[in-house]
Amino acid sequence: MAGLRKAKKYNWKDSNMALFGSDVEKEVKKSAAQTEPAWDGAGQAPGIQIWRIVKFQVTHWPKEQYGQFYDGDSYIVLKTTDEPGSGELALHVHFWIGKYSSQDEYGTAAYKTVELDTLLDDRAVQHREVQGHESELFKSYFNSIMILKGGAETGFRHVAPEEYKPRLLHFSGVRSRVEVVEVAFSKRSLKTDDVFILDLGRDLYQWNGSGSNKDERFKAMSFLSNLKIERKATSETLEEDMLHPEHKFYAALPETELEDEDSDDEAGEDSIEDKLLYQLSDSSGKLAMSQVKTGNVTPCDLKSEDVFLLLHKSLGVFVWVGKTTSEKEKKNGMTYAHNFLHDRKQCYLPITVVREGQQSADLSLAMTA
Repeated sequence: MAGLRKAKKYNWKDSNMALFGSDVEKEVKKSAAQTEPAWDGAGQAPGIQIWRIVKFQVTHWPKEQYGQFYDGDSYIVLKTTDEPGSGELALHVHFWIGKYSSQDEYGTAAYKTVELDTLLDDRAVQHREVQGHESELFKSYFNSIMILKGGAETGFRHVAPEEYKPRLLHFSGVRSRVEVVEVAFSKRSLKTDDVFILDLGRDLYQWNGSGSNKDERFKAMSFLSNLKIERKATSETLEEDMLHPEHKFYAALPETELEDEDSDDEAGEDSIEDKLLYQLSDSSGKLAMSQVKTGNVTPCDLKSEDVFLLLHKSLGVFVWVGKTTSEKEKKNGMTYAHNFLHDRKQCYLPITVVREGQQSADLSLAMTA
């Protein structure tokens, strides 16, 4: 069985997202041809739909794995809901970037998100989500989010018992926001404030840190129960403060140092203003972005003929697209937002694209909060 990581450890943040007009865009167009069969039925009824990017192709993600993502992949998530009082459907399309997703995967996800929105008559609000820094809206779609190492092809589906590769899962959070992340297979990954499951295939162990909360314990217990039935495995629940140091749980975990991980550390929050408004315009004949305001923003600050980028310190970047903006401005809003964050070492912040006339509670909050 292949290792839990892809052969090369990519990092999407290494790119400045020079995607449109690039080889990535050309390859995507070539593979998509005239239509994209994966979009059949997309956004036609309330619910959630998820696709994974595989070699420039959009592939359906199994419904039983909704909420489960691999850190080496990129995904597209479409949420469709009834809009009260209008008789229409509200659409939100997100592309989610794994920490080790390649530029090709990330670029394809970004491009295909725009393609899907076009198919939906530009009615969707577009979002970019980054592993570990997902927006509250995105998190609300799932009972929990589970992040596993590697790409989906390295998963545990339909694998013989003797081929299971040991993994350590970390449960952390409160209430319905307990997140599950696969961590380095080492004793050094254990944290006394959280819960962990040691998955050895047919032998499963739940390790409850002495400082862990009831929500983490319950989520791990439910996960363990389902896995036990699926695998016909044995399980044992262990309490940190009652466990002997020589227990086989500890014996199964190596003492090795944690594998080197690319740091998630970005510039500190104090490195940017609380709120900045930029204007993206090609009125001079050349596309350029300039700062126009600091602090609270009103609708009067946004003009229909241009694109505006509102950077909020904690809510992320909002790309507001005016109704009469040029195609060049409209096409490059997401790219400029990504590059803006890239240059400021704030790549992890969410990006949301909102067209003039669309409703966005988060944008309204960002303008005045």
